Amino acid sequence: MLHSFDLHLHTHYSADACGSPEAMIDAAKQRGLSGIAVTDHNTCAAVEHLKGAGLIREDGAAVDGFLIIPGVEVSTADGHLLCLGITLPNMKGASALEVANTVKDRGGICIAPHPYDSFRAGIREKILDQLDLAALETFNAAVTLRGFNAKASAYASRRGLAGTAASDAHHASAAGICSTSYDLPELTVAALLDAIPRGGDRNENYLSFSEGMKKNFGNWFRILNPSPGRSI
Repeated sequence: MLHSFDLHLHTHYSADACGSPEAMIDAAKQRGLSGIAVTDHNTCAAVEHLKGAGLIREDGAAVDGFLIIPGVEVSTADGHLLCLGITLPNMKGASALEVANTVKDRGGICIAPHPYDSFRAGIREKILDQLDLAALETFNAAVTLRGFNAKASAYASRRGLAGTAASDAHHASAAGICSTSYDLPELTVAALLDAIPRGGDRNENYLSFSEGMKKNFGNWFRILNPSPGRSI
């Protein structure tokens, strides 16, 4: 059965984001998605919150037909790296290779987000070449310049990597604005992690001007975010 996911978004546990975990889930459901990956900056606090609320199961199965994939976006020494299917301690500042190896050891997968966006800590080619990636984020809805997505697509093609499309939402109003769909035998974290390297169908939409401004203002005024998530 075909299921659509937003594999890169942030809750207010990221210091530059505003939406609660529940608000991000509700928004994604309204857009018809089957699930989201919660990928806050250098913290898995939202994942722990959702586990406590009964919205993430230890066995990786969906709750009420909606799947939440535990994850984190690590600010490595080489740039940002999405780590899915696992939780991690704060590894901010570790090398991308060290983070990727830790994720693999724990049974998760890595996706390099916005790799050519020089304004947003994308990992550069010489480091990407060393990483065991499940996929490359070839379409980021919030990318600084659209040409960066084209470069990511070209690199993925050269390496034979699957591509993903994700919102990188920092507000509920942007959650699920683009997504990647996979044919899964069951709606579980394990089935999705297995499918991502094989590739899926991308639904690609850029943030509107107003959504882009909201995201940028969130970056500039992140100190105003009252949430406990402060690591970026």
